[in-house]
Amino acid sequence: MNNNVKTVLLLGGLTGLMLLIGSALGGRAGMIFAFIFAVVINMGAWWFSGSIALRLSGAKEVSPGEAPELHRMVEGLAQRANLPKPKVCIIQSPMPNAFATGRDPKNGAVAVTTGIMDLLNRDELAGVIAHELAHIKNRDTLISSVAATIAGAITMIADMVMWSMIFGGFGGDDEDNGMAGVVGGIFMIILAPIAALLIQMAISRSREFVADQGGAEILGDPMPLANALRKLESWSQGAHHAHVQDVKPAVSHLYIVPGMSGGLAGLFRTHPPTEQRVERLEALSRNAVIQKI
Repeated sequence: MNNNVKTVLLLGGLTGLMLLIGSALGGRAGMIFAFIFAVVINMGAWWFSGSIALRLSGAKEVSPGEAPELHRMVEGLAQRANLPKPKVCIIQSPMPNAFATGRDPKNGAVAVTTGIMDLLNRDELAGVIAHELAHIKNRDTLISSVAATIAGAITMIADMVMWSMIFGGFGGDDEDNGMAGVVGGIFMIILAPIAALLIQMAISRSREFVADQGGAEILGDPMPLANALRKLESWSQGAHHAHVQDVKPAVSHLYIVPGMSGGLAGLFRTHPPTEQRVERLEALSRNAVIQKI
């Protein structure tokens, strides 16, 4: 399915969910308020989702003077990919990870954590950045950023419902209506985070395989990315769970290795298993599919 069609469906799903929540909490008036709120969120998700995703992740744009080596690497790989140079951002986090965002290649951005720059060698980091540039080239970043915005909005709504119930905001004068509002509110508190995860799952896992191959083609060698993925997976499975939890669920699906894994979170994994990705990259290397650029 075309990414633009998926984006429209996601925004339509967000609108429907908000209308459902508004109706459960405030009847017709709540539905009207929810519709207005959904229109604002939809417009913001379409035009500003990239900036919102960067803000949610704590990414800060850096100048060539602040990170000269990183800028040279991104610029060189962008030229090989025939892309405009994206913004270069750094996230101050020990968790090694990276992602790309932006509604189109002209508005692209690549963000890397301080942790990934410490963990990977230069070739491995280049493989990761090439993977992210492939996402930009394939225009995966719009739907990913929109999904992050929607997930963040749903989480915010769930928090609003929870606090409104705590302070008795939606009960009304009628006892039956008040009880219905309470039940509806509890239902929405449970439903909203699940809906956010399901929306993230609507992003096809296959896009990661395509971006892996695209990144290998940009770099001219699949093995640096394969080695990087091994290191990232090993780190995430090690004694670093406190830092893994630093990743906000709303933006977890953006990263090259998701911030949630194992247990119940594994049911909502937005990426294919890392070992499958590594196997495919190794197969590309063995079959000499990748040609040096």
